[in-house]
Amino acid sequence: MQAIQVSKFGDPEVLQVTELAKPSPAAEQLVVKIHASGVNPVDTYIRAGVYPVQPELPWTPGFDGAGVVESVGDDVTEVVPGQRVWVTGSLTGTAAEYALCLPEQVHPLPDKVGFAAGAALGIPAAAAWRALFIRGCATPGETVLIHGASGAAGQAAVQLARAAGLHVIGTAGNEAGRQVVMAAGAHAVYEHADPQLAAEGISLIIEMLADKNLETDLQLLSPGGRVVIVGNRGRVEIDPRLTMGKESEIRGMSLFAATDQEKEVTWAALGAALETGVLAPRIAVTFPLTRAALAHQQVMQNLNHGKIILQPGPCSA
Repeated sequence: MQAIQVSKFGDPEVLQVTELAKPSPAAEQLVVKIHASGVNPVDTYIRAGVYPVQPELPWTPGFDGAGVVESVGDDVTEVVPGQRVWVTGSLTGTAAEYALCLPEQVHPLPDKVGFAAGAALGIPAAAAWRALFIRGCATPGETVLIHGASGAAGQAAVQLARAAGLHVIGTAGNEAGRQVVMAAGAHAVYEHADPQLAAEGISLIIEMLADKNLETDLQLLSPGGRVVIVGNRGRVEIDPRLTMGKESEIRGMSLFAATDQEKEVTWAALGAALETGVLAPRIAVTFPLTRAALAHQQVMQNLNHGKIILQPGPCSA
């Protein structure tokens, strides 16, 4: 099978298409034929060697994916061969024609949902859910500001928050992005530094770029408000007094800190949102495996307005 492999950490050019043996499942494992693999910023951090926890090399990137169950081990009863699934992690990486998974890493993909949309869930949608409802403790009727709402995680946050009864405000850096955010269901969309944001009465901020916006976020919050940091790309200096008078909070968020129970809740909620149409991921662009380096470059840009997908298979040749 074809798979992307990283033999040394470095620039996107270290991503190489390699021929590997198709995996075989042990008793408690299964193999998924991958039709679409999602690309996330965390993939690029690991590939570059700057992520706090590094895999052993050689390494195949990809946490998110979607496809069809190819085979299952003797002890696997949760899924059957031929079943359509979306994938949230694997034992071997999803940037490949086949991925070896555990049963808890695959979830039923409704027939009406395409493989690319299934591969667009995983990290972005889980980050949105965890930021809103586990770390952010969002409740119906509150006003939530989603900074950077035109990206994959931002759009998922807009859709989930709107369905949960929040008043949803988004920001985006250009007109095309703002149109995407409105289409996702936001009540209003602004430029990142629009002074009108100060009049919105914001209880919760989902922050995708804390090094740029955190001090402004603290100024925008209503009393008792909280900022949940989903993304950050550098250091920032803030005045802690901004948290004191309002008794506001800054909360970090990491998917890798989720407990098993929190994961179960998240996958159940996202599965229901996908089935009912609440979640409708937007695909920015699809690349073959041979263009993985370009996909890793583009995922770090701010103009994607959706998920970047790698498509394994014959089209990758």
